[in-house]
Amino acid sequence: MVALRPYQQEAVTRVVRHFRDSSEPAVVVLPTGSGKSLVIAELARLARGRVLVLAHVRELVEQNHAKYEAYGLRADIFSAGLGRRESERQVVFGSVQSVVNHPGAFADGAFTLLVIDECHRVPPDVADSERKPAKPSSYRRVIDHLRAANPNLKVLGLTATPYRLGQGFIYYRHYHGMVCGPESSFFRACVFEQPLRVMVRQGYLAEPKRIDATLAMYDFSRLEPKRGGRFAEEELNRVVQGNRATPRIVDDVLMHARARQGVMIFAATVAHAEEIVGYLPGDTTALITGTTSGDERERLISAFKTGALKYLVNVSVLTTGFDAPHVDLIAILRPTESVGLYQQIAGRGLRLAANKHDCLILDYAGNPWDLYAPEISTPKPPGDSEPVQVECPQCGFANIFWGKRDGELVIEHYGRRCQGLVDAHGAHVSGEVAASGESVHQCDFRFRYKVCDQCGAENDIAARRCHGCQALMVDADDKLRDALRLRDARVLRVSGMTLEETVNGRGLRRLKITHHDEEGATLEEWFAMETPAQRRVFHAAFLRYHMRAPGLDWRPSSIDEVLEQQYRLRAADFVIGRRVGRYWQVRDKLFDYEGRYRTADSAG
Repeated sequence: MVALRPYQQEAVTRVVRHFRDSSEPAVVVLPTGSGKSLVIAELARLARGRVLVLAHVRELVEQNHAKYEAYGLRADIFSAGLGRRESERQVVFGSVQSVVNHPGAFADGAFTLLVIDECHRVPPDVADSERKPAKPSSYRRVIDHLRAANPNLKVLGLTATPYRLGQGFIYYRHYHGMVCGPESSFFRACVFEQPLRVMVRQGYLAEPKRIDATLAMYDFSRLEPKRGGRFAEEELNRVVQGNRATPRIVDDVLMHARARQGVMIFAATVAHAEEIVGYLPGDTTALITGTTSGDERERLISAFKTGALKYLVNVSVLTTGFDAPHVDLIAILRPTESVGLYQQIAGRGLRLAANKHDCLILDYAGNPWDLYAPEISTPKPPGDSEPVQVECPQCGFANIFWGKRDGELVIEHYGRRCQGLVDAHGAHVSGEVAASGESVHQCDFRFRYKVCDQCGAENDIAARRCHGCQALMVDADDKLRDALRLRDARVLRVSGMTLEETVNGRGLRRLKITHHDEEGATLEEWFAMETPAQRRVFHAAFLRYHMRAPGLDWRPSSIDEVLEQQYRLRAADFVIGRRVGRYWQVRDKLFDYEGRYRTADSAG
């Protein structure tokens, strides 16, 4: 019998507890090298019905099967790549492609648990049971087939990186009490997660030591990801092919590798990888790409694991399902499109091994990711944004959004809605209550919003229909077009905003705010701040819309305080004014604008 580590046992306990009361698909998040195979084996051992464990590559199928049989139990393998098609025993380990091509072998209705390893590879189409795409994914077809025989099938996913590139988290809610992915997510809850930092601190994984290149590196900063979030190979080649930095980079890798056991190098393209191999010692170097045959790949990996090869160069094929614990140097010579991919690459070197104390991670591509940083469901905005913590003023949940700091002070964030889960009374919940989803919902506080003209409800800034009264929201382009048609209206494409202290006709201090456009036109607002009532008006009419970090408890008590901290404020994209007598009065402002009209800070 194999003894589980404490976090592995807790993962098993939480999964069993979840499925005792629910059939909602669940996720367990464990870092690379944390022993997901042992968790799978223990769950399969405890299951009362039949169990199917799916993986996308034969190496994972074989690895998970071996861990299960280490219990002294027997299980079948259903994988064409391993030359076996067995499906009679209680527990079956299979590759998704082999299983989907032979559904008749899994039609008896006795399967009660489906486990999917590397479940971040499950595409979104499995969440839509009504609208089936023309060609459903293999995972979707397997799930539908098993559910047709057993509607109460339990589905568990395991992964180190629970997000899909360009789409965010793969599950809806987290047991820490927060919403992560879209409500339509197939996986409903993350029921357990073991942070990488804790694993390293407790000595279960080798410490990653990152060194960013200083002498030579590639500049991928101008590349734009294509649809799906990945970089195009031809654009990558434009950066790396014939780049004078490559030989210098390889020399640097060789220098750092002198006292290292196993070196993995991640190249940008096949042509790039072939050039890299040309600068490495030929007798101890191998190259693996997507076109390397299965037998040849197996031979090269075996030679690498035994130490006959020291350098293994690859192109996007060894980021998952590869286990070589002696690897203690990772060289990244390619851009990584997400923190998830970066974690997968770095994870190849974090397993423990004899005479290994840490893993050196050399980054020659300027990747911005922090190995320990959380993934954020929204894409990273342009510029120097970083994850920042923003407490919800309504439920108290500590959200993580993209944003900017000035020291410890959050001066800007891009969050729209609180991600916290609350009960019927609006109190934040976590633990088993959050994981179960029973009587909980997402907090309705919105940091940024647009107000419905009909009922006053606050809606997401991209909403087309009010969630309160269901009325169609007035489109921003319609507002601008209608205002431009009026003779007594002025529309500013805002290029800046200035704040200053002035006095009115009676000599009383006022805060004057001037909105400027590119042509020199202006619209102005004035606010008094002497009394609590005047300060409340200023907050309601101006401050809450213009704060770069909305939701923070900043209630300036004087004009001087506003002027001193005006770096907290942002300008609108458009300001619409109407003539009232001899003066112009601000009537509407558009923020976070996305439409057909050009904004002042956009090109063209």
